[in-house]
Amino acid sequence: MKRRDLLQGAAALTATGTLACAPAWAQGSDYPRPDATIRYVVPFPPGGLTDVMARQIGQQLGEHWKVSVVVDNKPGGNGQIGADLVAKAAPDGNTLLAITLTHAANVTLFPKSPFSFQKDLRPVALLAGSPMLIVVPEASPIRTLKDLMEQSRMRQLNAGSSGNGTPPHLTLALFNDLNKSSIQHVPYKGGAPSMTDLIGGQLDVIFSNFPESIPHVKGGKLRALAIASKARYPSLPEVPTTAEAGMPELQVENWTGMMAPAGMPEAAVRKLGAEVLKIVSASDFEARARQQGFVVDARGPDRFAAFLTEEIARWARVIQTANIQPS
Repeated sequence: MKRRDLLQGAAALTATGTLACAPAWAQGSDYPRPDATIRYVVPFPPGGLTDVMARQIGQQLGEHWKVSVVVDNKPGGNGQIGADLVAKAAPDGNTLLAITLTHAANVTLFPKSPFSFQKDLRPVALLAGSPMLIVVPEASPIRTLKDLMEQSRMRQLNAGSSGNGTPPHLTLALFNDLNKSSIQHVPYKGGAPSMTDLIGGQLDVIFSNFPESIPHVKGGKLRALAIASKARYPSLPEVPTTAEAGMPELQVENWTGMMAPAGMPEAAVRKLGAEVLKIVSASDFEARARQQGFVVDARGPDRFAAFLTEEIARWARVIQTANIQPS
């Protein structure tokens, strides 16, 4: 056989093999492969909200699909380091990213990012949200959200957060904008030290991540003025929502979701999204999540994409109005 014929025959075999594999991959039926190890990147330290949810999802996903799912913490850069890693990973569905409200804000905070959040990553599923809780020291004369609204217009107050551009900071900025007040922002390196100073009376208020403050509220060291959600929270039934307390526009949840590299095939994304939604919608999972401070908000790729677009625009306005700069 001539060399040209051999080359044509090899090309035909290659094309045939590719086509033979294509229907299964296109339908998502061979994802994930049985020998796969799925790397679920959490761009924050272990033990936080995002990490806790990711580990539960990873464990259940591994059990359901009989594959290995490894949670890999890659903290740094306000969540940008881990996101960059996944944005540049192979789009085979074996590298996934856990994101939060922080990443929607990062689109505005980091305009010169080495990757494009909206072009290089694609939504898989929204998992859950954790409402922000507005807390003051137990000894504070501020008893209600309306007290806070009035006092912050009359005198200088300060509010701690876990850092510039974090959800507590963004919620404070939104409050200041809505209330036409100027509570001073005091950034800390993490939520725990800011809580310590609030309990000690060095701070006036924190617009807090729910799980960080609820033990201190239940322990009598902090007073919860309102919860920034649509409904009261079962474990704090006496705490009004921000709407009930006089500021209906102040609704903020520090949500978490799953993303994948942009080139991951549509069918595989939908198969993964459907499986994740099945996991988080199970009654035992929802009950456990609620105990940890989450409210399950299960949305697949399309609804999550629309939600992300809204969140990016919402926080862009707040960041620009408050002139927030990253740390």
